[in-house]
Amino acid sequence: MTVEAVDEPFRTQLTVRLRRGGTLLGVELPGPCRFTGGNGVDLLWLGPDEYLVLAGPGRQAELEGALSREGALAVVDVSAQRNVFRLTGSHAADVLAHGCSIDLETAPPGTCVQTLLARTGIVLMVREDGFTILVRQSFWDYFRAWLADASLEYVS
Repeated sequence: MTVEAVDEPFRTQLTVRLRRGGTLLGVELPGPCRFTGGNGVDLLWLGPDEYLVLAGPGRQAELEGALSREGALAVVDVSAQRNVFRLTGSHAADVLAHGCSIDLETAPPGTCVQTLLARTGIVLMVREDGFTILVRQSFWDYFRAWLADASLEYVS
């Protein structure tokens, strides 16, 4: 098999608004269209003052408290809003190219963009070993069906 698709378990997801700062939860803030990671969290840049904190399950209360102490203007738990999906393998970028206008061949690891994939709004993270895709809960069944169809030619 040259493409592997895996549902990730429920993840803590917090939208954070900041006025200024260089770090959050001990991790350097990413620049535009990037993500950074460390201390068990990924920080995704969503806009000039908006970030998404992605962490393991059940960390909402702990992270909300820490973010408030660090001076976040707003912290919203959006954990139930999106499902998290990993796509790896030698043809993972080819599968995504069937429905995504982002040139993934030139996107380095650490890239994070909000885009459309097969008319579905997603957050796409480019990692060393593949891609992490955050899909709104209401589009989950459609996304999985589309992904299965787009992957057919790459599955042996």
